[in-house]
Amino acid sequence: MIPETGSVQSVSSFSDEVDVLVVGLGMAGGCAAVEAAAAGARVLVLERAAVAGGTTAMAGGHFYLGGGTAVQEATGQADSAAEMAAYLTAVSKDPVPELINAYCEGSAEHLQWLEALGFEFERSYYPHKAVIQPETQGLMYTGNEQVWPFREQAVPAPRGHKVPVPGDTGGAGMVVKLLVERLAELGAEIRYETGISALVVEDDRVVGATWKHFGETGAVRAKSVVLTTGGFVMNPEMLAQYVPQLGDRVMALGSTYDDGLGIRMGQSVGAATKYMDQAFMTAPVYPPAKLLTGLMVNRNGDRFVAEDSYHARTSAFTLEQPDSAAYLIVDSQHVEMPAMPLVPLIDGWEDVADMETALGIPAGRLQASLDRYNANAARGVDPDFHKAEKYLEPQVTGPWAAFDLSLGKAFYSGFTLGGLDISADGEVRRDDGSVVAGLYAAGACASTLAQDAKGYSSGTQLGAGSFFGRRAGRAAAAAATG
Repeated sequence: MIPETGSVQSVSSFSDEVDVLVVGLGMAGGCAAVEAAAAGARVLVLERAAVAGGTTAMAGGHFYLGGGTAVQEATGQADSAAEMAAYLTAVSKDPVPELINAYCEGSAEHLQWLEALGFEFERSYYPHKAVIQPETQGLMYTGNEQVWPFREQAVPAPRGHKVPVPGDTGGAGMVVKLLVERLAELGAEIRYETGISALVVEDDRVVGATWKHFGETGAVRAKSVVLTTGGFVMNPEMLAQYVPQLGDRVMALGSTYDDGLGIRMGQSVGAATKYMDQAFMTAPVYPPAKLLTGLMVNRNGDRFVAEDSYHARTSAFTLEQPDSAAYLIVDSQHVEMPAMPLVPLIDGWEDVADMETALGIPAGRLQASLDRYNANAARGVDPDFHKAEKYLEPQVTGPWAAFDLSLGKAFYSGFTLGGLDISADGEVRRDDGSVVAGLYAAGACASTLAQDAKGYSSGTQLGAGSFFGRRAGRAAAAAATG
C-alpha cells in the first residue's frame, strides 16, 4: 500500500528541474502554486485528472473564515481572532494552538487574498439554519457556534463565507478556475493527466518525484515538493484499515483520485499521520428548521443530542447509538417533509404507545422522554441537552411522526478527515516532531483544523485547505530560493 521511494542514484535523468513541485490542482494545490510562483519560484504542477479542481470542483462555495472579515464587518456581525480561536479550541478533540492561532489571526487577510483573485463575497447575511444555502448571501452560520456548550465558551459569530453562486455547488470550482488563470499569469506550468509514482530522496531529503503520463514516465527534480492530493475516501483498503464506518452504507464524497496517494507518499518517507480514524458523515434532517423543535431518540427511547446541533455533530452522535439507529419525533404542528429527502418518514401514529411498538422502543420509554421534553419546553428550558430556546416547542398534538435517522435507512454521505501531520507552514513531520526536509503538504491529505465530525463546520476544508496551501507554497518557495 505504501509505495517505495526512489533514490537520486536510481534516476537516470530528470525531465525537469524546478524550485517547487506541486502535486494536485484542487483548492490547496492551486493556492500553494500561486503563492510559490508569486514569491519568484519556478513552479510545476502535476495533476492526475484531465482538468483542475479535484474534489474542490464538487464542493459548495463555503469558506470557514472569521476574526473580523470584511463581510462580517459589513453585515454587523462582530468577531475577533481571539473568539474564533476560542471556538475552534473548544470544538477540537486535541487543539493545536500553532494551527488554530495562525488560521484565526490570518483569516481576515485570507478573505482579501481570495477576493483579489477576481470575485467578491456578497456583503449580506443569510439568517436561517440550512445545510445548503440556496441564495447568494455571503455569510451564514455553518457550525456549532450557537450550540451549547460552545456558545458559552466563545461569543458566537457566523463564519461560513459563501461565494456568490446560487445554491451550494459550483462555487468552489469558480475559485479554482481563477487560481488556474492566475497561475498562467505568473508563468507556472501545469501538466494534466500526469500522476506521481514515488518521491525521490537524497540524504533523507525529498528532492523530487517520478511521474507517469499514460505510457510515458519520467522524473522531476525539485528543491521543494508540496503534496495536495486529497483524502482517501475512494480507497477501499485504506477505508477498511482506518475508517470502516465509511462503508457500503455511506455515499463517498470525493473524486476518483481521492485515493490517499499523498498520504501514502508521505508515509513512504517516514511522515506521521493524525486522525486517520475520523470521518465526516451526515444525513441532515433540516431545513425546515422547525423539525428541530422535535426530539431525537435512540431505540431505547432516550434523547442523546441537542437537536439544534450542526448536522454533522447530530449525525456523529446518532451513529454512536445502539445499532446506529435513531428517530426524530415531531407532532402534527411541527411536521414537514425535509427539503432534502435524505431522512425518510416512517409513519404517523395517533397514539404514542402504538409508535413505541412500531419502532421497537420499550413500552413507556418514548412516552417518558416525550413528557419530560414537553414539560421543560413549555418552560423554555432544556436541562438535559441545553437546546436553544427558539427550538424548544412542546410536541403535544397528535398524530406524531417519526423520521428514520438510522444508518442504512437515512442517506448518509461522508469523507475522510485524517492526513499527514504538518506545521503551520505545511512542513511534513515525523512521529518525533522532526521535519521531513523538502516535503510540504496541505488540503485534505494533511491534518489541520478538522479532527472529527462533532466539531466540524461547513467550509473548514476549503478554508483551511486554501489558507494552509498558501502558507505551504510560500514556505516551499522560500526554502527553494533561499
